[in-house]
Amino acid sequence: MLTALDAVDDRVAGLDAGADDYLVKPFSFSELLARVRSIIRRGPAERPPVLDVDGRQVGEVGRGNRKDVRNAVEAARKASGWARATAHARAQVLYYLAENLAARGEEFGRRIAALSGDAPGAEREVALAIERIYTYAALADKYDGLVHHTPYRNVTLAMPEPVGVLGLVCPESPSLLGFVSLVLPAIAMGNTVVAVPSTSAPLLATDFYQVLDTSDVPAGVVNIVTGAQSELAPVLAAHDDVDGIWYFGSAEGGDAEVERLSAGNMKRTWVEHGHPRDWSDPVRGEGEEFLEQATQVKNIWVPYGE
Repeated sequence: MLTALDAVDDRVAGLDAGADDYLVKPFSFSELLARVRSIIRRGPAERPPVLDVDGRQVGEVGRGNRKDVRNAVEAARKASGWARATAHARAQVLYYLAENLAARGEEFGRRIAALSGDAPGAEREVALAIERIYTYAALADKYDGLVHHTPYRNVTLAMPEPVGVLGLVCPESPSLLGFVSLVLPAIAMGNTVVAVPSTSAPLLATDFYQVLDTSDVPAGVVNIVTGAQSELAPVLAAHDDVDGIWYFGSAEGGDAEVERLSAGNMKRTWVEHGHPRDWSDPVRGEGEEFLEQATQVKNIWVPYGE
């Protein structure tokens, strides 16, 4: 059977003797080949296993790095047309998303139960996640602006607009509900997102991407980068093309690190400051607070006469 290493060796054998002239020095061709072979050999180490409650491996995910974050941000920026869609159109897509997740609710419940060992809790989490999507689908075209009276002969319209590209570092638990609770308000308001899911249970996010893909959510609106949150959050916070970052991860000192790195480009931040929230609480886990963080306000002054 032909392996990746054999393919590399065959390619080397077929090169002309002058191939070294085309390489970037100071690496020789043999040194470059050694580097390629070492990368191929260490592939499994870059795919950390996901374990169930009994310690059995149930899957594996990619270990995202700086390049993956860069590619995800580029994809999110290219999907900016989502912000120009009407709020009604976005709402219809989110209703469809909720219906598709409901159709696969039992499957997601089994996945959560296998990872947590809590079957009743898994059912509740899936039900809450579906309900939360319906909530933001309903709010997508109803979170309107305000009209302010000013001292002059003007009417000031305060219009909420999407922030742009948001980096979302999701809670470690509950993995599905926490992911939905951050992603849905952001995209309901027209943002595109780069989401880092739970480190210990990322399969719920990767499974959920299949639902996104079959629910008419445009490509690039939701981008998921799996891996260690402690490694990926600083990269997102320091990225100049990310307009805002929400950090609800579990890494010690992660809040302060995100705020420090975001100061370089005046990025909007929203962090917990050591006060974790109950994501099943309809007051703390959803609502207007999330929509405010997902929008910025444009003031339009309309003068009028006598």
